[in-house]
Amino acid sequence: MGGKMIYFLFTDTGSYLSKAINYYTKKSLNHVSIGFDAQLNELYSFGRKQPRNPFIGGFIKENIESEFLKKATCEIYSFPVSDEDYSAVIENIKEIETRKEYYKYNFIGLFGVMLDIEINRKSALFCSQFVATVLRDLDKFKFEKPACFITPTDIRNYPGMQLVYQGVLEDYQDQREILIEETLPKQSFIFLLSNRFKRLVIK
Repeated sequence: MGGKMIYFLFTDTGSYLSKAINYYTKKSLNHVSIGFDAQLNELYSFGRKQPRNPFIGGFIKENIESEFLKKATCEIYSFPVSDEDYSAVIENIKEIETRKEYYKYNFIGLFGVMLDIEINRKSALFCSQFVATVLRDLDKFKFEKPACFITPTDIRNYPGMQLVYQGVLEDYQDQREILIEETLPKQSFIFLLSNRFKRLVIK
């Protein structure tokens, strides 16, 4: 029958921009990324391209081990989809990625959400608008409002979302190691023990 999982990472980095959004929405975790594996190796969003500059943004491939993200408070959710839907979401992301130099972060769109004014800008998205856009082909993930009004909270509260982890993103690393080990062939067990022994010796 098949089927796969799509993963959603919701973060609060404590930046000035996230604090401002938190103040307005009265909610935290106002940045969302979408990925395709429990280890979060492949994770996409719209956000800052340079960690120290919130005003230069666009399509990004997130790195959860970066200094900017690893200390973030987070929640990670999974959502089951069919093989066909899984492929459709990847195709939608790749379509944007191939034109990523033309895309920018939709700061004006954030004010549209605040003022309840529909603002659709060509080649400009904010994080939750991006996620809603790439999910557009999924019948089981339909919103009752346009993508330009979708917030991270709307996505997080969507029926069927399953909480995987809650806490500091850096602490998810240990769980990632366990997940990686579980997916390795059984004959790799001695290799894993050897590597762990080496790490102990080095320490």
